[in-house]
Amino acid sequence: MTHYAPPLPAAELERNFADIAPPLTPDAAIAEAHRCLYCFDAPCTKACPTHIDVPAFIKKIATGNLRGSARVILDANPMGHSCARACPVEVLCEGACVLNDRDVKPINIALLQRHATDYALERKLRLFAPGRPNGKRVAIVGAGPAGLSCAQDLRRWGYAVTVLEAQDKPGGLNTYGIAEYKMRPATALAEAQMVLDLGVELRTGVVVGRDVGLETLLEEYDAVFVGVGLGSNRGLGIPGEELVGVVDALSFIAHLKSHPYSETPVGRRVAVIGAGNTAIDAVTQAKRLGAERAMIVYRRGEADMRCYHYEYELAKRDGCEFRFHASPRRVLGNARVEGLEVETPAGVEVIACDMVIKALGQTPRAEFVPPAAHPKLFVGGDCANGGAEIVNAAAEGKKGAAAIHRMLGGGHG
Repeated sequence: MTHYAPPLPAAELERNFADIAPPLTPDAAIAEAHRCLYCFDAPCTKACPTHIDVPAFIKKIATGNLRGSARVILDANPMGHSCARACPVEVLCEGACVLNDRDVKPINIALLQRHATDYALERKLRLFAPGRPNGKRVAIVGAGPAGLSCAQDLRRWGYAVTVLEAQDKPGGLNTYGIAEYKMRPATALAEAQMVLDLGVELRTGVVVGRDVGLETLLEEYDAVFVGVGLGSNRGLGIPGEELVGVVDALSFIAHLKSHPYSETPVGRRVAVIGAGNTAIDAVTQAKRLGAERAMIVYRRGEADMRCYHYEYELAKRDGCEFRFHASPRRVLGNARVEGLEVETPAGVEVIACDMVIKALGQTPRAEFVPPAAHPKLFVGGDCANGGAEIVNAAAEGKKGAAAIHRMLGGGHG
């Protein structure tokens, strides 16, 4: 008997991974835009880490100026396309909408933002231009949201920008780590290309510390921005972790996003250890790939889960199960996974499973921060904040660009 679930029919897989929040039609977008109150000193704008002028971009949609709307968004947040799909708007801009206080459905800011940015993406609009060359060179380590956001602003101010990326494609977790039903790699790559089209040089397959030293970059460039994200995935630290069938969540998701759905193996009974948003992405996608049972195993209780509430509700709607107050002790099996032994309030139990997905977070990237701060080195994104959202990384990338601009005599940015 195989330990893997049989692949679902192609049509069913496509339905399972279809866009969870389909785009608005033009008429629906205009109708939704007209619901906005266009607040002065808008709380939605304050709630956004990149402070997109939400009333301004929505008003432009209402008047049919989609190019202008996209420009407002992407000027503030170069990752506006991906944020429209994967940002936790319920706890940010939409959560701050004044209509919530009136017991009225908040403005669907995310889908309106997607409506405008998709317009720009589909038409490959050039909304910005590189600035006049100023003779200064900046190296950016990491082509994820922080690095790309930093690169866009620096190019608009006239800097020569080189981005070094370890993967073979840009986008970072936007390309490799977001649940497929939220955003597909093609969108992340097109978004990255809009930044690269400003004249940013991209070098893929380059690992800083292996192929080129950070010290070398600091010597050769006028400034270096590091936005590499977090490091390796945290291990379980329990016996049996080496068995076939134990995988980490980001590798599981990355394989799904870079291969046909039917080529990503999934167990019949899957246990995901962890309760953050990545754990939810892993358990829901395991279920959608065809796992008969997909379960979150968490050592604490429901109220302690680190995932957003709406992510938890999504997993429940998908038929995923939850085992709380279950602390993993051993992965059981002979060569491959056959079960997970856990400690519960009732004693030791065994959860039958043939696949264990580790979703315990990632380790910091301290190797990119020298013991003494270097005046030419700037750090932002997950490697600096310990792991946050796309929009936070974009905000820190822009902050890094502004700091570099000031340091190199360019003013306030």
